[in-house]
Amino acid sequence: MDEIKAGPIRMLPGPGKGKYPHCHSLYIEGAGVLIDPASDRERLVRLREEEGVSMIWLTHWHEDHLMHWDLFSDLPLWVGRQDAPPLMDMETFLDWYNMDLPENIHLRDFWRSLLKEQFHYAPRTPDRLLDDGEMIEINGVRIEVIHSPGHTPGHLSFWFPDHKVMFLGDYDLTPFGPWYGDKYSSIQQTLESAETLRRFPANTWFTCHETGVFYGDTEKLWDQYLAVVDRREEKLFEYLKSPHNSYRTMEDIINQWIVYGKAREPLDFFKFGERANMGKHLEKLIESGRVCQDGEHFYAL
Repeated sequence: MDEIKAGPIRMLPGPGKGKYPHCHSLYIEGAGVLIDPASDRERLVRLREEEGVSMIWLTHWHEDHLMHWDLFSDLPLWVGRQDAPPLMDMETFLDWYNMDLPENIHLRDFWRSLLKEQFHYAPRTPDRLLDDGEMIEINGVRIEVIHSPGHTPGHLSFWFPDHKVMFLGDYDLTPFGPWYGDKYSSIQQTLESAETLRRFPANTWFTCHETGVFYGDTEKLWDQYLAVVDRREEKLFEYLKSPHNSYRTMEDIINQWIVYGKAREPLDFFKFGERANMGKHLEKLIESGRVCQDGEHFYAL
């Protein structure tokens, strides 16, 4: 992928079209702001040497958005207020992924090593906590902070009103659909944030993964992206409903691969993701009265 510009805003593509464990970074020329430093490591080194980086911003706390932040450990770090805790402590980071639960505890040591070795994680205290609606001007570039929770509690998007550019972060408009599987993620907040973001009068939409940039009218893309949420939930409900009065365990549900479509390797990683997102749908279905839980079993009403 090539670097893409819109005014002073430039997308730096991540390896493999920005698919996990990478993402696309955004660089604000003149201001020297680098958002989500997890694209190509060598490119980020050159960026600092040749053009300069003044500070690092994160859209949210996930590891695939901070992978190369160690290159900028001497620079100010800005992040959404609600997403600061996991950046400051690795055990909190793991807890926010529900790795304190019995079904996930076996992954904890593996993830500690992975975070240190692959993602260069070291606890950092953010220098500034960003809040919804702040208008920040740096070297003539105006950026509005948009709190867009759901994916994470402090997920931020950034609106550049003078250039009609929106950086959506991980509301990435991919066919996979949204992720809302963390301890403090929320399906309802994800849907509400998406409805807020899609109303901005943007001409250019940057995202953190895959295609990475969209132009003009994105209404159909938003509809397709959000339809994934309903489709997952209805597939889950139909599975619990048929045959009549079926009792299903979480392991049964995971093995339907409603989120990922099929079993993938590494199996533990994808089972973790399947469990995380299906758990949120089960909570929602139980709260709505469509599904009941009996011990370790779930069934549709």
